[in-house]
Amino acid sequence: MLCINNKYTDAYFNLAAEEYLLHSFSEDIFMLWQNEPSVIIGKHQNIWAEVNFDFVQEKQLKVVRRFSGGGAVYHDLGNLNLTFIENSCNADFDKFSKQIIHMLIGMGIEAKADDRRALTIDGLKISGSAQCIHKERIMYHATLLFSTDLTNLTAALHAKPEELNGSAANQRCVSVKSVRSPVTNIREYIPGSIQIQDFKRLVMTYFTENTEGNHTYLFSEEDVTAIGQLREDKYSTSDWNFNAFFHK
Repeated sequence: MLCINNKYTDAYFNLAAEEYLLHSFSEDIFMLWQNEPSVIIGKHQNIWAEVNFDFVQEKQLKVVRRFSGGGAVYHDLGNLNLTFIENSCNADFDKFSKQIIHMLIGMGIEAKADDRRALTIDGLKISGSAQCIHKERIMYHATLLFSTDLTNLTAALHAKPEELNGSAANQRCVSVKSVRSPVTNIREYIPGSIQIQDFKRLVMTYFTENTEGNHTYLFSEEDVTAIGQLREDKYSTSDWNFNAFFHK
């Protein structure tokens, strides 16, 4: 498995990177990454029903539609994103949440999974996930809230009814609604006092060293160019982020 410690923090680039790796590589992949403050919505969501645009504009947050389904999430540099891509004709997405739980338990964090593969501590959500299938390759990605600004998270995902402007398009379309859950940060529960970069190193070490045949991979110049092109052509565009839902 290729293990990628992705240092880019631009949400447009990182969502493009996921699609690029899913479509263009044949190896199994684990990628660990972070985004600067941004809102990421599911492929089949109505953006106006999920996002507080007054807050987004005030904070100058990127809003990006991802390639997978699921609900809207808030990212900042206090959150880690884990992406798993594998060749498979028989998808078993539960195994990925089990791997993350096993890793957390090894750090002294008693996390559990619910029926939507969200991870919780004491009933409070620390991780959401989504998945997709492309031909014979599967992708599963999950968040890990470590030290995220939970006030900003709540505000960014609190859509205002008036933003659903009552247009015929909004009324005709049926979208995937996010399931809201009370959240917390892992930092409140982890033994000792560590920072997000320490936690990130522990996560990267676990997935790099825990399976035979794993090795680190750095994006090549060709990778960065191709991802950058996909970023410009798709993930940074209003047509994809704002209009794709209505063009289904």
